[in-house]
Amino acid sequence: MKPQIGLFGGSFNPIHNGHLHLVRSVKKALKLDRVILMPAGEAPHKSTAEYAPAADRLEMCRLAAKKYRWLTVSDYETRKSGKSYTVETLRALRAEYPDAEWTLMIGSDMLLSFETWKDWQEILRIARLCAVSRETGDLPALNEKAEALKAECPHAEIVVLSVQAVPVSSTEIRQNLQKNADCSCLLPENVVQYIGNRHLYGKEPDQTWGESIEQGKSE
Repeated sequence: MKPQIGLFGGSFNPIHNGHLHLVRSVKKALKLDRVILMPAGEAPHKSTAEYAPAADRLEMCRLAAKKYRWLTVSDYETRKSGKSYTVETLRALRAEYPDAEWTLMIGSDMLLSFETWKDWQEILRIARLCAVSRETGDLPALNEKAEALKAECPHAEIVVLSVQAVPVSSTEIRQNLQKNADCSCLLPENVVQYIGNRHLYGKEPDQTWGESIEQGKSE
């Protein structure tokens, strides 16, 4: 039986508990063996106050993944120069893991504009697409879009999965950190400590920040 591997990409600026909840939910629902987190490369037009360097975002993903034996992190896109396209990332991963079957995880808004992606039909030949619905009432539109895409690509496998939302966003976290607010309930403890130690997002070091979070056991 071929390994079932999920791919979840994003800026992860920073990675937070909402990201991890989504990944856990999709892994369980689709019975994936592994999931790879793929942090995006640099965004040179954004300041470091709002966009942490790629090396820091990569390390935060690695710290967040430590709790889960099945969750790994790739530096493929952070090592690349220039813009990264999902189809190119999938080609590289398929070459690295030729026996695997792939599932690409995306948000609901991305599904609605999926045909604007570079070589989107090739993406659907390489991977099953899993669009995650986190908003009440958007399932009919997502299912309709999935059917429209499959009509153009009959070979495609597209899953629309409803996942209970965790009310947290990276933007909200960055804004709170700039105010020196406590975000320990929104982030893994080791990520909290890393942000403080590296003074990311305008966060001042605070030895007590996040100490009350209980470290969970590996899954």
